[in-house]
Amino acid sequence: MLLGKVIGTVVATQIYEGLEGVPMLWVQPLTKEGREKGAPIVCADGTRMAGPGELIYYEGGREAALLLEPWFVPVDHAIVGIVDGVDVPDWKGGPE
Repeated sequence: MLLGKVIGTVVATQIYEGLEGVPMLWVQPLTKEGREKGAPIVCADGTRMAGPGELIYYEGGREAALLLEPWFVPVDHAIVGIVDGVDVPDWKGGPE
């Protein structure tokens, strides 16, 4: 699983069948130390509970497509869960 921080929401004008009601969130990937890693990505929110400012964990590729119902909807990344806390010295990321 990969760590990220939700930095915004995405509004789609066209919704693929099977993705109705699934929020799309703008996520900044993080390293295991909590630092920004690469460019932001769009994640389908499989939890339907994440929001801006929250630390989340997500999957990419085939695993992302398997997370949502129905299976194999066309997504590259999907949020698996919300991180409640991180207990690591010198952690740079985390919920605001």
